[in-house]
Amino acid sequence: MNHLAMMPARVRIASELRKAIYTGEYKSGDELSLTEVANQLGISRTPVREAFQELEGEGLITLRMNRGAVVNQIDRKFVQDIFEMRKLLEAEAAARAAKNGMETERLLERLYDLRDHIEDVSREKYETLNQDIHTAIWKTADNHQLQKYLLEMWNGPSAAGTPENVLEHYRNSTFEHISILQFIRDGMPAAAQQAMELHITRSMKNMLSLFPE
Repeated sequence: MNHLAMMPARVRIASELRKAIYTGEYKSGDELSLTEVANQLGISRTPVREAFQELEGEGLITLRMNRGAVVNQIDRKFVQDIFEMRKLLEAEAAARAAKNGMETERLLERLYDLRDHIEDVSREKYETLNQDIHTAIWKTADNHQLQKYLLEMWNGPSAAGTPENVLEHYRNSTFEHISILQFIRDGMPAAAQQAMELHITRSMKNMLSLFPE
């Protein structure tokens, strides 16, 4: 997992752990230590404890008294259910952002630069921009509960596998993000909604490819 420097600590830690479980970095039965996770991420134990509590509520881990937590068994259906809900909510957020006149110029400028230098992009730079795009859309959707639910499901980029696979995901997502933001910029809610649905669907397929049929 990466050193954490952005986003509210509890949310960011939960997203890192969520992705690590989805991708198999943490497997069923693995024990998670508050202290070890805090040290690995360069952060205090308190937000790690809060993130553990959130993940237990989602059914991803089981807390143990004074012993951290243990990872639960996660299957394709669990991951698919999460991403299908994300698709519904993110698509609605994109449509609302288009209706509400979201400012997209600066994000699009960063995306165009990323597109032109995709071969050299660092994971940190890509993940920061990816996060900025999605959270800006959620915020402009102007619905507190919608934003809250999406934060609770956030797992960052759905990239896994070989370096080539990760780069291909970065490339595809960059073009998808450009399309989404251009539709939002042009005030086209239906097109923005559809583009976001396609984006989340492809991300879901990336994650599901890690689980047996």
